[in-house]
Amino acid sequence: MAAGSGGSRGSGGGPGPGPGGGGGPGGSGPGPGSGAGLSSGGELHPRTGRLVSLSACGRTARRQQPGQEFNHGLVLSREPLCDGRVFTVRIDRKVNSWSGSIEIGVTALDPSVLDFPSSATGLKGGSWVVSGCSVLRDGHSVLEEYGQDLDQLGEGDRVGVERTVAGELRLWVNGRDCGVAATGLPARVWAVVDLYGKCTQITVLPPEPGFRPPTPIPTPPLEPSAPCEDSALAEPGTSRDEDFASMELSEVVSSALLSTYSGGLLSVNLSSPPAGEGLGSSCTATSPILTSNDALLFHEKCGTLIKLSNNNKTAERRRPLDEFNNGVVMTNRPLRDNEMFEIRIDKLVDKWSGSIEIGVTTHNPNNLEYPATMTNLQSGTIMMSGCGILTNGKGTRREYCEFSLDELQEGDHIGLTRKSNSALHFFINGIDQGVATPLTPPVVYGVVDLYGMAVKVTIVHNNNHSDRLRRNNAILRALSPEGALRRAAPATRAEPDRLVFHPNCGQKAAITHEGRTALRPHATDDFNHGVVLSSRALRDGEVFQVRIDKMVDKWAGSIEIGVTTHNPAYLQLPSTMTNLRSGTWMMTGNGVMHNGTTILDEYGHNLDRLKAGDTVGVVRREDGTLHFFVNGMTQGPAAWNVPPGVYAVVDLYGQAAQATIVDDVEVTPVPEPLPEGNNQVSPSSPSSGAGGSDLRFHQLHGSNAVITNGGRTALRHNCRSEFNDAIVISNRALRDGELFEIVIQKMVDRWSGSIEAGVTAIRPEDLEFPNTMTDIDYDTWMLSGTAIMQDGNTMRNNYGCDLDALGTGARIGMMRTPKGDLHYFINGQDQGAACSGLPPGKEVYAVVDLYGQCVQVSITSATGPMDNSLATSNTATEKSFPLHSPVVGVAHRFHSVCGKNVTLEEDGTRAVRAAGYAHGLVFSTKELKTEEVFEVKVEELDEKWAGSLRVGLTTLVPGEMGPGSGSGPGLPPSLPELRTKTTWMVSSCEVRHDGLLQRMNYGRNLERLGVGSRVGIRRGADDSMHVTVDGEDMGPAATGIAKNVWAVLDLYGPVRSVSIVSSTRLEEPEGTQTPSPSLDTGSEGDEDEEDEEHGLGGQDPVAIMPTALEFLENHGKNILLSNGNRTATRVASYNQGIVVISQPLVPQLLVQVRIDLLNQQWTSSLVLGVITCPPERLHFPASACALKRAAWLLRGRGVFHNGLKICEKFGPNLDTCPEGTILGLRLDISGGLHLHVNGMDQGVAVPDVPQPCHALVDLYGQCEQVTIVSPEPGAAGLKSAGTQGDMEKADVVDGIKESVCWGPPPAASPLKSCEYHALCSRFQELLLLPEDYFMPPPKRSLCYCESCRKIRGDESHRRRGEPPREYALPFGWCRFNLRMNPHLEAGTLMKKWHMAYHGSNVAAIRRVLDRGELGAGTASILSCRPLKGEPRGGFEAPGENCAPPREEQPPPVLLSPSLQYAGAETLASKVQFRDPKFQRTHQAQVAFQVCVRPGSYTPGPPSAVLREPPDPHFSPAELEWVTKEKGATLLYALLVRVE
Repeated sequence: MAAGSGGSRGSGGGPGPGPGGGGGPGGSGPGPGSGAGLSSGGELHPRTGRLVSLSACGRTARRQQPGQEFNHGLVLSREPLCDGRVFTVRIDRKVNSWSGSIEIGVTALDPSVLDFPSSATGLKGGSWVVSGCSVLRDGHSVLEEYGQDLDQLGEGDRVGVERTVAGELRLWVNGRDCGVAATGLPARVWAVVDLYGKCTQITVLPPEPGFRPPTPIPTPPLEPSAPCEDSALAEPGTSRDEDFASMELSEVVSSALLSTYSGGLLSVNLSSPPAGEGLGSSCTATSPILTSNDALLFHEKCGTLIKLSNNNKTAERRRPLDEFNNGVVMTNRPLRDNEMFEIRIDKLVDKWSGSIEIGVTTHNPNNLEYPATMTNLQSGTIMMSGCGILTNGKGTRREYCEFSLDELQEGDHIGLTRKSNSALHFFINGIDQGVATPLTPPVVYGVVDLYGMAVKVTIVHNNNHSDRLRRNNAILRALSPEGALRRAAPATRAEPDRLVFHPNCGQKAAITHEGRTALRPHATDDFNHGVVLSSRALRDGEVFQVRIDKMVDKWAGSIEIGVTTHNPAYLQLPSTMTNLRSGTWMMTGNGVMHNGTTILDEYGHNLDRLKAGDTVGVVRREDGTLHFFVNGMTQGPAAWNVPPGVYAVVDLYGQAAQATIVDDVEVTPVPEPLPEGNNQVSPSSPSSGAGGSDLRFHQLHGSNAVITNGGRTALRHNCRSEFNDAIVISNRALRDGELFEIVIQKMVDRWSGSIEAGVTAIRPEDLEFPNTMTDIDYDTWMLSGTAIMQDGNTMRNNYGCDLDALGTGARIGMMRTPKGDLHYFINGQDQGAACSGLPPGKEVYAVVDLYGQCVQVSITSATGPMDNSLATSNTATEKSFPLHSPVVGVAHRFHSVCGKNVTLEEDGTRAVRAAGYAHGLVFSTKELKTEEVFEVKVEELDEKWAGSLRVGLTTLVPGEMGPGSGSGPGLPPSLPELRTKTTWMVSSCEVRHDGLLQRMNYGRNLERLGVGSRVGIRRGADDSMHVTVDGEDMGPAATGIAKNVWAVLDLYGPVRSVSIVSSTRLEEPEGTQTPSPSLDTGSEGDEDEEDEEHGLGGQDPVAIMPTALEFLENHGKNILLSNGNRTATRVASYNQGIVVISQPLVPQLLVQVRIDLLNQQWTSSLVLGVITCPPERLHFPASACALKRAAWLLRGRGVFHNGLKICEKFGPNLDTCPEGTILGLRLDISGGLHLHVNGMDQGVAVPDVPQPCHALVDLYGQCEQVTIVSPEPGAAGLKSAGTQGDMEKADVVDGIKESVCWGPPPAASPLKSCEYHALCSRFQELLLLPEDYFMPPPKRSLCYCESCRKIRGDESHRRRGEPPREYALPFGWCRFNLRMNPHLEAGTLMKKWHMAYHGSNVAAIRRVLDRGELGAGTASILSCRPLKGEPRGGFEAPGENCAPPREEQPPPVLLSPSLQYAGAETLASKVQFRDPKFQRTHQAQVAFQVCVRPGSYTPGPPSAVLREPPDPHFSPAELEWVTKEKGATLLYALLVRVE
């Protein structure tokens, strides 16, 4: 068959002049001759993807196994494309198993030597592919909204590509030109077609002419089913020259056509042409044109903070760091049936809780008054929030899908569609999450709420993004029934015994040596895409171990190892395995990650420190625990409940370049759980080489505690939803004089309170672990905050250290001396005897309670025997305060040697860069002592420069650079270039050592500093470098810091000037010093003894105060100081008005402020109190009530400690103080805090306040200005003398004197925290139930409305009891906790019994509470009477309202673990009531939360008729529990729901 021998229909034969020799005269149509006309454009190359088979002389391609595989279907043209000719294929067959479909394009890669990737988007080196309606170049999207969506094409549709003479790429669909897809194509390109997803077979059609001018000559259409020979067309009467001229003319007029159609790419008809419509009708079609009005955009009317851009396709919330709501946007028109409304998350901020919410609403945006958040809309709205569905602001489905919108990242896609059957579906990254609600109104608008973290989104009109599709198809493949069958199939055939790597590996990885070795061939060019998996699933107990063969020194990070549930045959491998968000557990560095989230911070040996020749391994045990190995040594359990059938995975990341599987027989098997006294040392343990101490944490512990790292590390899991039940205890008793020391490794800024530590004489086997260790009432001594507690009772306050003030890196030690004294050590310094009298002959165990903010601790190398002299000493050594306690001394100074652009001012405490953006180095005058903080405040920024302030430590002695105040000789222009001496530095969020990058993503980004931000540098006692930002320690930035270092700063880029805000310590003589009143750093007890001995209490108190009182320069951002810093004015808003008096309070000195100005437009007023933390470094919150540490406040008529109310009614109402009122604070000799109003002492508000402390005033609400009033010598002593001891109780019963009664207080405003809680509380008060039934504040009630539970981060379900059983939290209800009978050991029963709910009605509440249980019990569990008034039987007999005793069998009690079922209207009847405050009518329901004894009830299906489907989280067969046993239930709480 000779090329060009095909004849034409019009001429009867002759050489074909068309490209490739296959066309008739003129080349306008392919010649039908002998078929040789296809040789240059109509055949496919014989080399194809591995699943493709060719037929019909190389013109038809079919993907094999279409029901099992969705990719490896790549085919290319046999010859390069000729300019101006369209390479066209017809879709012959499609399947519905997958998403995505045909992809087509061109590539400059020669198919003869091409290593075919799995899909077309994997082609590199000059490849352009149209996927969906996106154009990708070398796998990256370059045009998102192009042409027709190829995914919508059906069988028989035609699609083609053309390279024009001008080097442009054009796409043709069913004979219609979709316009220019790309430009700059090389001269030699091959057509590429990917039989991807749904598309399984295509046929190449004869070449067609390319883009032509308007008014083409009509030609008959090509019938899809006709043979190629019959469908070929020729155009008589035209010549080759005319054909070329027409092609050149088409290129000339193409731009004119596009401009005439005003963006003709939007005018493409997205449907297939009608039958009989030919190629020539492409420009004269009368199909409807998609106008801009039809495009789905955001409506111009939107939330108050929304800014629209990108032709209303992009919405962004302004001021995202200051505001978290008012970000609602809606679509410009209603959604059509089956129309996808999809958005892409463009930007998130890591500041708020909660994130994007999306849904539909019936409200027309033109008429809607936009709410702050869409969940506030009470009608016509369905929203997806988190992983649940909210209808009209109320939760209707708590667990709609496994994905949570709060966990999505930038680049993720969210979509929704209303099906034609009225069902609403949501899509996440293209995956259908199922039916959210079956009945959706016919006319709905799409709505997006840019809430919390979500800042910016963009509407996307295609759902075929290649990177999403690969991941989604893998998920669909794994979840499909066929996949399940295939996973089960290997069980029927012999499974290979030897572990090898699977051939499907990362883009930059390769498998060699018969599958036993994996490597990154170009490890010095790329650091990721090196993921490899085992070829089969691991068996239980089978160790998968690899040896590191080769490493490179170029990158940071190294090998990572773990397991995954994903089958490697169907997984689209990510760039790094920690990016996978499902079914994956990885050890990376010395931590463990699950689904991309860190679950263990300090787990085992740091993998980043391994060398070539080291081995790492992983094993899943039969009990579901996951263990890792390093050099054959187990690192302990890393994860629990890992499912069987997981694949081993290795990520050759960073330095790791090659690894080889080592047979598992070479490793010792995983040992059983460590017995007591096991002294196996983990390579990564903080106590490695710790002198051989065998002290570990015991394997018995609290229910929320986890022991790892060979027994050396303890942590509390679910630390953001659980704050207690995390007690750990030593594995053996402490010897006399033996120190048990731990280091705090992780904390969360969520709860109040922190770690508690002590000793107990209770053996671990005999200890029933309570919620907190202070609940134990025998043989236990604990330190909680500053309080020493014995058997749950406070023995002593104001011990020499405060555990609540310790931060990450602080060390806490406990030791019992031979004389029975208990000593505590903070950072290695003895705090003195905490208590004495510990039984000398009785064993005591160290005990630690990981409570509140403290999450993780590890045993340190200091654990072990102490020096005998210290252990037996009876005198207390010098006391030390925690790490961040105030240090008395002189201010730091900058060294006179500095950068040439720096000017030092204000006696060396302020540095200013006078010019340029560099040459701004400054140093400390002296080397830093251990734990000394050198801190500066940013004074001035120059926004025209980029970069950030740089801070660090250096061994360079500034004096060696030369004297003088000018620039030092030899100083480089910037800190990274300072390499003459060893230097460690932090720049932005990078850590560098001598200019070389050591670490990324450290702490807060220093580029985000603002004026007033404070940055500090500290060298820790463990030779680590720490950076603090606004008083918050960012953790260790570097280790191995030299002993003699100077602080160094680089005023680089935008930071133009800084001033020093820290002080250096005074040198103290050796030995124990008695603290003086002005330099007191000890405990209050020492000061009291000194005062009594020397009679300081009778001296003039003013003499103790060295200077006049003034407000501290560190204050709330809305405060302006004047009058010599004695007057504070709030200049904006109603909050951010905290001021602190700079001098600490001195006993018997009255400190007073006068209210100068009130603004009646606000409610509430000033707050007064004291704080014991250093105010110079404190980052003040918006209001004083948010202070959660070391704060005692007087607000309204209440007294608050760390945000919790500790006294209900004290003194006059501060919210009603008029202008001119003088308020004062005074400490008495015993440490009691007194409130004075207009000179009158109101009594002790807070006893035993720790010292030193500072007076605090919050100019909140109405109060806008206060002024310090000069202290009056003797006034405090004279006026308090008559009130301290001689005042009658009746005089202070309410704390209000006639002289300060300024009229009745106004009506209390509704609770600012939660209006729903206030409404439920008012309904509960209408029930007229005795107060003695309920717990006192602050444990009285808890609100589970949508806002409150989101703020707390509550999980929807919890487990309780023995054996554990799941129950749902009462979302949407308000809980009022009931008192429990102390004789029934309710605390123990609550942990062992199950939790359930019982729907009730208002008429039955009192009877149930009087009876004390749901059944006909006899003994009440309610403490509704004082204990000493109880009869011998325990409680009084039931009153007249109680149900009479019944001899017959009691009726069954219906319970449920789900309040969604127990609170249904058929079980909990509704009652109408009128809100006494707002006079609105509401409906309310009541229910009981109860503890149920395990085994006393029978689970079964629901018996009640429900209007709504039951809770889908629980099996219908176990949704209703029935019990008839007496005493089987304990009333726990009364629940109220108001609609």
